[in-house]
Amino acid sequence: NRLHTTDVTSSSFRLVWPQLLSQETGYYSLEYGPAADPARKRTQQVSGAHTSLVLSDLAPETTYEVALIPESNVHYFPPQTTRVTTLAEEISPVQVLISESGPHSFHVSWSPVLASVASYQLLYGPLPGNSVKVLEVDGRHNSTVVEHLAPNTTYLVTVTAIYRSGKEKSLSAKACTQEGERGE
Repeated sequence: NRLHTTDVTSSSFRLVWPQLLSQETGYYSLEYGPAADPARKRTQQVSGAHTSLVLSDLAPETTYEVALIPESNVHYFPPQTTRVTTLAEEISPVQVLISESGPHSFHVSWSPVLASVASYQLLYGPLPGNSVKVLEVDGRHNSTVVEHLAPNTTYLVTVTAIYRSGKEKSLSAKACTQEGERGE
């Protein structure tokens, strides 16, 4: 029966609190900011009729201190405080680039590289077809070479970012190998 948070994401959370005031008896002053940087505290006024509010435009993986101060013209209510840590940002790979394509290999790179990614998984296979091979890439790297391919073939390449949180996000691109030289 006090201030708490729900629906925490990488950039927002919802504050929920008990009904202490009404529209007639006052309003709330809300102060919030990164715990590590009190100078960046923001303040906003909230109508006494509210019992919840979503705070957005927050930084990912940051602990926020929140104080809800009931400004009542009837009773004194002590400020309610809570701390909440936003989640790590889960961004899917935004770009998959295929380059240096030869008859039997091509180079795949992707961006952005995020600290919250544990590893990347590359799935590739010829189109049309359903034979898919998997390549694991360390989360610190953002490119790899795919080899032992058939010449003059279109491949579907899917890059999946596997986050430390367990979530996964994917992005696909098509790649074509070059025609093989005669006499290969």
